[in-house]
Amino acid sequence: MSTRPSLPLILTVVLIGVFLIVPTLIVIIMSFSSASTLGFPPPGLSLKWYANFFAEEKWIDGAWTSLKVAALTTVLATVLGTVAALGMVRGRYPLRSAVMAVIVSPMIVPIIIVAIGMYFVFMPWGMAGSVLGMVIAHTTLCLPFVVVNVVASLQNFDRNLEMAAQNLGAGQVRTFFRVTLPLIMPGVLAGALFAFVTSWDEVVVASFLASPYVRTLPVVMWDAVRTEVDPTIAALAAMLSVLTIVVGVSVMVVWRMGWKKR
Repeated sequence: MSTRPSLPLILTVVLIGVFLIVPTLIVIIMSFSSASTLGFPPPGLSLKWYANFFAEEKWIDGAWTSLKVAALTTVLATVLGTVAALGMVRGRYPLRSAVMAVIVSPMIVPIIIVAIGMYFVFMPWGMAGSVLGMVIAHTTLCLPFVVVNVVASLQNFDRNLEMAAQNLGAGQVRTFFRVTLPLIMPGVLAGALFAFVTSWDEVVVASFLASPYVRTLPVVMWDAVRTEVDPTIAALAAMLSVLTIVVGVSVMVVWRMGWKKR
């Protein structure tokens, strides 16, 4: 017997949804403003601020840097996170819960503390202000998202399938790539998508590790907000919001596909 949600509960959920989405909608509307400064409601509509984004070198360079850092971070975090998740679920060793706590600690520790620590560690090594340093730092932040998603997939995994493959002559490596990985792929892809979004949107650590030649798009946006307030910021924010929504929907689709296969 199914119970329908009550009217107050429905209204509460709707109000929360409106409260969360209205600021984003306002920014998207302001991105089409014909005025030279941010303001709501806009006096007219124009696409010139989107054109301005693609015309200015600093925005394009920031976007390209963000794309490189996010792509490399996604690959590195996905590989390391999948291996770490296998060790957490399959491994039998002391202090395993402590190791898990260390892995997920970047999700708990205030980001400003992580940023300061990374800055003082990377600076003597000459990695601050480089793409490599940014990728390593973002991989540390994104690793927990991959581990959590892959661990969830492995906990529902039937190991009899691996044993059957090995009884038929498949080695451990072949069994992993032909049996285990395809079945946990929804969790791996979900972790990878979360890693990409986290790296793409991250600004605090990127600000500490940035240089005049290596600045991600969020860092460029932050610097622009402090010096100028034209609707180009709103246009960029609108595009980033759409990208985040697309990735979020993709994560939900991937998870649905994974559950349907089960």
